[in-house]
Amino acid sequence: MTRPAAGDEPNHSGLEARIADMITPQLAHLGYELVRVAVLGRERPTIQVMADRADGSQISVDDCERITHAVGAVLDVEDPLPGAWTLEVSSAGIDRPLTRLKDWMRFAGHQARVEMLMLHDDRRRFTGIVLGADETHARLRLDDGTDVALPLNDVRRAKLLLTDALIAATAPAPPEAGNDLTPSEADDDLTRPEAAGPKLAN
Repeated sequence: MTRPAAGDEPNHSGLEARIADMITPQLAHLGYELVRVAVLGRERPTIQVMADRADGSQISVDDCERITHAVGAVLDVEDPLPGAWTLEVSSAGIDRPLTRLKDWMRFAGHQARVEMLMLHDDRRRFTGIVLGADETHARLRLDDGTDVALPLNDVRRAKLLLTDALIAATAPAPPEAGNDLTPSEADDDLTRPEAAGPKLAN
């Protein structure tokens, strides 16, 4: 199995980082990229896995089902959480989180909101136009025209803002002449799916 190249992996910590390390090789082997892992809840935690297709095409319901089975099998063996847990798999969506260096580069020119782990210039929250990133910092142009460089390791969460420009930029290309997709099949390609797979308590 191969691993994503540098800059393609999201920045996680703690339990979420361990789970990401467990499932990333299998996702890559199947042609997917990990966008984010989140563990929510305590009594019966939910492991949320957000993924992209490595070829850049839109993720489908079938993709989510395939990822659910593959990731569930890995987690059953590795058993990162005691007791029962639930697995949820989804696409990143349009107003997606920015978790990887490549995300900051791909969506340069679009608006995003960033929350930091600690104060930066006496504030934790920033909203502005994404200017890109390097290995250590993400850059935003704020509403007042000021450019800021935010340490990637200190970013708690970052997410694109839903705008007309973003919707237009992420819309699937129209089918070429002679495409055999039916209207219903084309609609399926635009679905933002979620799939769940529970694990029963031992």
